Amino acid sequence: MLKAKDKTKDKTKDKTTDTAAGAGDLFEHEHDFDDSLDDTPIEQLFQQLIAKMERYHPSSDFTLVERAFSLAQQAHEGQLRKSGEPYIIHPVRTALILADLELDRETIAAGILHDVIEDTDYTYDDLKELFSEEVANLVDGVTKLNIYAKKRSQSSVEEEQAENYRKMFLAMAHDIRVILIKIADRLHNLRTLKHMPEEKQRRVAQESLEIYAPLAGRLGISTLRREMEDLSLKFTNSDEYNELKDKISMKRAERLRHVAQIEEAVKDVLSQHNISARVEGRPKHFFSIYKKMKNQDKTIDQIFDLFAVRIILDTDDTHQCYAVLGAIRSQFRPIPERLKDYIAIPKSNDYRSIHDSLVGPNGEIFEVQIRTNEMHRVAEYGIAAHWKYRENISGSDGSETKLNWLKEILEMHRDTSDNREFLEDLKGDLDVYSDHIHVFTPKGEVKILVKGSTCIDYAYSIHSAVGNRMTGAKVNNIIQPKEYVLNNGEQVEILTSRRSKGPSADWLKIAKTGQAKNKIKQWLKKENKEESLAKGKALLEAAAKDIGVPLTKLLTPKGVENALARLSYRDIDTLYASVGRGAVRESTIIKRLYADYLIQNPEAAPDPVAETDGIDKVAAAKQRHKEVIHVGDIIIDGEDGLVMRYSQCCGPVYGDEIVGFITRGRGVSIHRTDCINVANMSADERERLIDAQWNPRADLNKSFYVELNITCVNMSLITTVTQVFGKMDVNIHAINARQVQDEAVFTAAISVADRDELDLVTAKLNGLRGVHDVKRITA
Repeated sequence: MLKAKDKTKDKTKDKTTDTAAGAGDLFEHEHDFDDSLDDTPIEQLFQQLIAKMERYHPSSDFTLVERAFSLAQQAHEGQLRKSGEPYIIHPVRTALILADLELDRETIAAGILHDVIEDTDYTYDDLKELFSEEVANLVDGVTKLNIYAKKRSQSSVEEEQAENYRKMFLAMAHDIRVILIKIADRLHNLRTLKHMPEEKQRRVAQESLEIYAPLAGRLGISTLRREMEDLSLKFTNSDEYNELKDKISMKRAERLRHVAQIEEAVKDVLSQHNISARVEGRPKHFFSIYKKMKNQDKTIDQIFDLFAVRIILDTDDTHQCYAVLGAIRSQFRPIPERLKDYIAIPKSNDYRSIHDSLVGPNGEIFEVQIRTNEMHRVAEYGIAAHWKYRENISGSDGSETKLNWLKEILEMHRDTSDNREFLEDLKGDLDVYSDHIHVFTPKGEVKILVKGSTCIDYAYSIHSAVGNRMTGAKVNNIIQPKEYVLNNGEQVEILTSRRSKGPSADWLKIAKTGQAKNKIKQWLKKENKEESLAKGKALLEAAAKDIGVPLTKLLTPKGVENALARLSYRDIDTLYASVGRGAVRESTIIKRLYADYLIQNPEAAPDPVAETDGIDKVAAAKQRHKEVIHVGDIIIDGEDGLVMRYSQCCGPVYGDEIVGFITRGRGVSIHRTDCINVANMSADERERLIDAQWNPRADLNKSFYVELNITCVNMSLITTVTQVFGKMDVNIHAINARQVQDEAVFTAAISVADRDELDLVTAKLNGLRGVHDVKRITA
């Protein structure tokens, strides 16, 4: 045993854990747990763990697991759970769940140690030295997720959650055992959720329903998924859960009698045909009944197939499954169109069985599931059923291909920078309760898609290049449009063309799968960026030409560096694209580049007498023949003795492009050239517009009032936004917040010195994670 150093941190941990000794039996296989404290001696729990491993592991050497237990026990010494129990109970219970999945010694050891880095002073390097790099990596993979979730920045909860899942899938890609440990950890947390505050109970349970239970389903671990769903339902919809529990319990005896009768009848049929198999009655778990009632808008009395009978053959010969199907159908009347053959066409998580719905001896409807022993093992334990130990590697079983969906999610990670988009697409693709269809390629290969998928979804399931170039499709050799909704069993061929312009925004309304939507979004972003980049570069070239200096000369390394740093851009292409889409004015960039250019090339400085603003030579040449009147910080051409005021409708800021409007009796009103009121002027009113520009020699010691509309992911961003103003020493007059559909909009009234400072503020706000758009109010 290891001698651990005293490295504990806080003695009482705010963990989503409680206690439980084991599953109860509400309705045969339904899940509920004893609320009493777990008083099993920790050494006895550990011996249970070793006994489980001895039953399945090819090696009897569990020194690694014993050493992990010794370190965890001493490292967590003195730490208590919310229930008041010794904290060590939780990691050992987590390891017991992993042992139920028959996982290897390294995974069991990491399960015992999974909170050591997070909750004590032990580090990754300590575990690597004391155990192995493999064990340290597994613990670190889980720890990074938990630590990130605890460090709550000012960004939204959704943003943090999405980023956390993004990290989790990267860890999964490196080693799938990371997520198995995380699922076991979460399951024990759900089993022991009672002592946590109600708000946290609901949050943890909802997160489990949306992410962890579906993940277990996609990994094929049905035994854990069902339990997680039932426990989560108990905390997210306690009233409906208890009502459902009571209604099921009321007729429990009657259902048990029906199950027993059906089991006996099925056994008789198998005996008559000399088929060796075991027969099990399996009631549907609460959550599946709940989902069926919600999706089909039915009461529990209208759900007839509340239980299923499993026939698990003693042989692994799949042909016997079809022989059993024929025998069962000869005895019981089948329900039309309810036969599902998941042996010929397995589910995406490699689930294989034959499902059929039949009428029982007393007229009740029941479901029969027919599978071999190996199919049953995979159905219950999923990817864990394929795990190979180092001492017993006997070649590949092809299990790598069973994780193609994970590759798709990783592609989403690489392609999607928006965490909220990633999370929404992820939840859609993890929904194991969505109905699926099977369609065929021209070569007869099977593609599994969500029900309601279109030809667009099918095209992107093949390859993004196929989807981007598609022009239509042939379904069963009949040409169909892109939006055609596919049906089960159809053969699909995608028609493509190199001349295709690619997807449009309308495709997002047609696509059903997260994969297709993500690929379309990436195409649109790329196309829009390239278009904006070309437009921005052209605008900058034109602005540079106006001052008589080619853009290539202005783009000095120092000038580019200063411009990028001032506006927080990564590279020159990002700057071009921002100018192209109007996020920053080309004159602002050119002014900054020109100033740096003159510092490096003082001989190129213009004649101050000949220039009006020191930059715009073309504008200066046009004005030389005109009388120039200086009215404070504004130059008004051709007029004298006029009173000047700033228009309140558009709030011009020093550096904006401006125009003067001669009012009746109130002098000249200064507007921005893009002011809505100016754009909507009549022909007569336009006759009263005069040229106006900022006086470059004005000694401005004033600030300008500006209002911004800032659209964000939610209200929590208001603190982050105000922090930006504070760090930039920008005065805030007022800030109001309102909810607009599923977004938050802040209206901020601020003061800035000039247009350059306004552009910088806008760029900083646009760069915040969770900020969708920043617009200056124009009227």
